[in-house]
Amino acid sequence: MRVILFGGSGMVGKGALLACLSDPDVEQVLLVVRKATGTASAKVVELVHEDFFDWNGVEERFAGYDACFFCLGVSAVGMKEAEYRRTTYDLTLGVAKMLERVGSLKTFVYVSGQNTNANGRQMWARVKGATENALMAMPFAQVFCFRPGYIQPLHGIRSKVGWYNGFYAVLSWAYPMMRKWMPGMVTSTEEVGRAMIQVARCGYTSKVLETKDIGVAAGAYSSGI
Repeated sequence: MRVILFGGSGMVGKGALLACLSDPDVEQVLLVVRKATGTASAKVVELVHEDFFDWNGVEERFAGYDACFFCLGVSAVGMKEAEYRRTTYDLTLGVAKMLERVGSLKTFVYVSGQNTNANGRQMWARVKGATENALMAMPFAQVFCFRPGYIQPLHGIRSKVGWYNGFYAVLSWAYPMMRKWMPGMVTSTEEVGRAMIQVARCGYTSKVLETKDIGVAAGAYSSGI
């Protein structure tokens, strides 16, 4: 399997990247970034591209890939709806339509968020819900929307938002208990990455994966199902 990864420098994207690097069936990862990361792996090909709204001249670089793991996202805090919609709905759909034109992609995995709802009261939930709906209407063989709740970073992964790291550090001691008592609300960067590979490889019973579903898919990956 050959994978395109957007958002590989973020917390969720790093989890997806580590999962891809450790999976023997993942032959290559096209890491699409605005700034070079210097990732050292024979599996990784970096595409440094500053304007994620304009793919003219580089579309051919996306040919021959099987799955796209779209982990790119921004916080809605302090943003007007029009601005957030542009950096969420417009950007994501622009990438998806470009990949559709290229023609080889079979699976598009989009990381959304818990409580996403196109008809919801919260602005971010409406925009992400509209993004999910538009993606699921596209003619890819498979589209999956991940809605994780709390995500615990593992294996040295850190958030790009500094104060988040303090929050995760405080809760890390409670993570095992949270997994035991709130399995439908808690996951990890490792589980999310493994679940992405699993659904791309074997599909899933639903296009929308809540936190519990992500755990089921990651468990199937670990079991080799």
